[in-house]
Amino acid sequence: MKKSCYILSGVLIFLCLFCSCSGGTDPGGSTSLEEEGIEENAKDPNKNDSENEKKEDNTEEDGTENIEDSPEEIPPEPIFLYCKTVSEKEVAFGFSQTVKMVDLCFNPELRHEIGGEGRTIKVSLAENLESGQILTADFQAEDAYGNSISKQVLFSSTVTNAPAMQINELRTEYSKPRAEFIELKMLSDGNLSALRVFAAGNDKKAQLFEFAPVKVKEGEYVVLHLRTPEESCKNEYGDSLTESGGTDSSPTARDFWIPDLNELLRKTDAVYVLDQNNWVLDAVMISENSSSLWNKSYLNTAADFLFSKGAWKSPAGTVCSPADAVNSSGTTATRSISRYETAENTHTKADWYVTATSGATPGLPNKL
Repeated sequence: MKKSCYILSGVLIFLCLFCSCSGGTDPGGSTSLEEEGIEENAKDPNKNDSENEKKEDNTEEDGTENIEDSPEEIPPEPIFLYCKTVSEKEVAFGFSQTVKMVDLCFNPELRHEIGGEGRTIKVSLAENLESGQILTADFQAEDAYGNSISKQVLFSSTVTNAPAMQINELRTEYSKPRAEFIELKMLSDGNLSALRVFAAGNDKKAQLFEFAPVKVKEGEYVVLHLRTPEESCKNEYGDSLTESGGTDSSPTARDFWIPDLNELLRKTDAVYVLDQNNWVLDAVMISENSSSLWNKSYLNTAADFLFSKGAWKSPAGTVCSPADAVNSSGTTATRSISRYETAENTHTKADWYVTATSGATPGLPNKL
């Protein structure tokens, strides 16, 4: 009996030892080990505390990383670039990015059809535009993101009948109320609309004047007075050539006046007329001295430009230097720089001369 108790006790001890070595099945102990493993994986010992904190902040309760979508980048609002006539029956509107035209009306009213969307919107007209017609366009356009742009723009139709012309006479001196002037002589019928007169010596704003639509006839004189010293001076766009008062206005020529008293033409200068396509209709370069070099860079630029356009050159057929320009040193308020009107235009100083005293003739044939 005593021996059996010893055997039974040994068996019980063996069973207890076996259970301990097998790892146990305690639910509480097992859960604790798993949580400890997650905690160890969450904090990487190879990273610093700030990186670990950042990772914790981006972790949802379900253990997934919270990745916020970056906001979609919205392009800037479209910019209006230009409105121009492409032909007698088509107008183009230019923008900085793709748009569609949602509203458009013209003044004077024009029946039209708007093309598809794009950076250039072409509008077809039901009827032909008149040459040199001035119009306004009110429009609204928008891009794919709802950005909208509204404008009212002024534009002119393409001039298809600009007249042939020549610069005929210049006065470079001011003696109130006698203003400097540029006289143009028409060599054919046409329309002056959008033709521009330039004087390179007026460096900050070389463009002096742009004509509105006005029909002219062959042989007609047009005088652009470069100052307005008197209140009676008016631009003559109508049928009457006697509408303008003022010293040197002509009853037989069209007079136009620049409305200020600033000096716009100098004794050393380059005068030229451009059409809508920047074609030079005529030009002349003048210089007060015969230096070998132009004293201003913009005169050098003008000489190169006019030579490249075939509008002015030296007698030898090269780019004009001061010595190749018309000598203006003898001009006064009554002695103008005048063209030999009936001679062939050689685009050189040989076509020009300085008149005698009281020889200026704005709006009339030149005096020799």
